Amino acid sequence: MAGGFDLQALLNGVLANDQRALGRAITLVENDAPVAADILDALYPHTGKARRIGITGPPGAGKSTLTAALIRKFREAHLSLGIVAVDPTSPFSGGAVLGDRVRMTEFSLDRQVFVRSMASRGHLGGLSARAQEVADVLDAAGRDIVLFETVGVGQTELDIAGAVDTTVVVLVPESGDIIQTMKAGLMEIADIFVVNKADRDGADKLARELSMALHLRIKEAPSREIPVLKTSAESGEGIEALLTEIDSHFNDVDGSGQLLQKRLDRIEKRIISDIELRLKGRFWNDEKRKALAERLPAVTRKELSPRALADFLWEMGNDK
Repeated sequence: MAGGFDLQALLNGVLANDQRALGRAITLVENDAPVAADILDALYPHTGKARRIGITGPPGAGKSTLTAALIRKFREAHLSLGIVAVDPTSPFSGGAVLGDRVRMTEFSLDRQVFVRSMASRGHLGGLSARAQEVADVLDAAGRDIVLFETVGVGQTELDIAGAVDTTVVVLVPESGDIIQTMKAGLMEIADIFVVNKADRDGADKLARELSMALHLRIKEAPSREIPVLKTSAESGEGIEALLTEIDSHFNDVDGSGQLLQKRLDRIEKRIISDIELRLKGRFWNDEKRKALAERLPAVTRKELSPRALADFLWEMGNDK
């Protein structure tokens, strides 16, 4: 027994793909409950089978609608899915602004689709700090596909590439010109580009500009050619072609050995991130926060530089 419940029974439930056990385990992991480490340690040997796919892009690109269209196609192929939908954090409750019931109610009765909305909680990369651990739980439960759909936050929407096997960047004609896309770093992380809402004016122009920019990039630094697809998620147009490209990309990186390297890099980054979170948690206490608040006015008066105040707080931390 752990935390007032039977941990082994919970783990058995997750491994048996029991929806209730899965939901409870994810809640414990997301909230970093004392038993979360035991859950993750026990489930980790059962991970590694699920393909992880990221859907990202600016706000208003239709990512949720596109994700729903992909889910339908994966289910037609009899594949099970876990969806980690990372939403903006509510300033009042600290939870996700959009909930899974609002987002994808059509799948609520399908036991082979588990949708979990998570709050970004200020995490700048578009992914919640616990999102990959939640994906591990879904992986251990036997889900064939884990889909990440991230909050659209512009230039900070980049750490999705390190969390998945295939990154799909979704744009719409209203996303702006190709220069802004390049500035945002999306050119570097995309394995597949999708111009969604392709029936709108400017879709063809954006697709052409993307293709030209990618062609120039390949000339400068040869790499795998990145496809640019046009879709209309509402009607389903182009979704089959997108699935084909997702499969093609996965097969390419798997066959070349890049998939293994990607996953090793992912694990390394997660370990570093976990250590950084622990150090941050250990560093800040009431004494240091009070010292920071007391000395901030001196910084605004130019009597103390931000770096000097950081040094002072750091020395307080190293005295312990």
